[in-house]
Amino acid sequence: MSELDARGVDVTFGATRALDSVDLRVDPGRILALVGPSGSGKSTFLRAVAGFVTPDAGTIRVGGRTLVGDGHTVPPERRGLGMVFQHHAVWPHMSVAENVGYPLRRARWNRADREKRVSEVLATVELADFADRAPDTLSGGQRQRVSLARALVARPDVLLLDEALSALDEPLRANLRLMLRRLAAENELTMVHVTHDRDEALAIGDQVAVLDRGRLVQAGSPAELDSSPNSEFVARFLHDAACVPGRMGDDGFRSDDGGLLVPTQALDFPSGPVHGPAHLALTPHGVELAAQPTGDAVLPVEVVTSLYGRAGRTVICRSGDLEIRVLTQERDYVQATARGVRVRRGFVYSR
Repeated sequence: MSELDARGVDVTFGATRALDSVDLRVDPGRILALVGPSGSGKSTFLRAVAGFVTPDAGTIRVGGRTLVGDGHTVPPERRGLGMVFQHHAVWPHMSVAENVGYPLRRARWNRADREKRVSEVLATVELADFADRAPDTLSGGQRQRVSLARALVARPDVLLLDEALSALDEPLRANLRLMLRRLAAENELTMVHVTHDRDEALAIGDQVAVLDRGRLVQAGSPAELDSSPNSEFVARFLHDAACVPGRMGDDGFRSDDGGLLVPTQALDFPSGPVHGPAHLALTPHGVELAAQPTGDAVLPVEVVTSLYGRAGRTVICRSGDLEIRVLTQERDYVQATARGVRVRRGFVYSR
């Protein structure tokens, strides 16, 4: 088992700072899910760990071994890492077993040991019966499992996954998420999984880190990020929160237009106490539909449309220029019956 420890990692491309003093640690046998909008630095961090990008500052260590920092840089091929990319890179002129065993051939393993290890890892990714197949006879999900097996065959210290599931359709993605969780648990394998899919990050990661413009804005367990986003950005990005401008006073949060007053007992303050100008973040789980546009903690709205989902129906409402999403269990909800949104729980941040 090996931990990954990155401290103060800076990466710049010309005038652009892709990573800004990023500190991240992944304990042995755990999965870190990196999530953020396009250009946030997710893939840059992964490439810095892999050795494809050289940081301008900071240190990256795996299992106590320094990969970069302190005037020392280990080339990518000697870092002992495995990597799986978004698009499965398998060689069409090789069989499945030959594709998976290629890293061992380059490392000059003898044939018997190589064949034994290839058989083991193919069984691990549930491809034991496909060893002699040609890649062009496989489905997309099967080819991605070949890429995964090839990354695992040399027993890497850390497995790096760069949008490795995003090119696959459901339910293949769901099946591979479960496989990665099983691999981490059964093999005590440390992983870093980069994804743009927020639900996937929360589902697959033991720890989730949110990046924005090269900076780490929050890291913690999925439950922590789900229940207590530490900034307006995280609330918007992870939870589709609508943010209402206003002020926090002794009686609670009052919107700038005076149309909404939410008492303090219905509010959370993830970044600390707030007094004065503030934003109230309303998540789909923290609000409910109201039949009337007035009342305690009620914001008058117009219902626009709704979306069906397995967890319930998401009703899209509008209050002026503000779009608010409400998750309701009324799957056959009739849109015309609601005229307000009642705040059950909101997050308040200084502005």
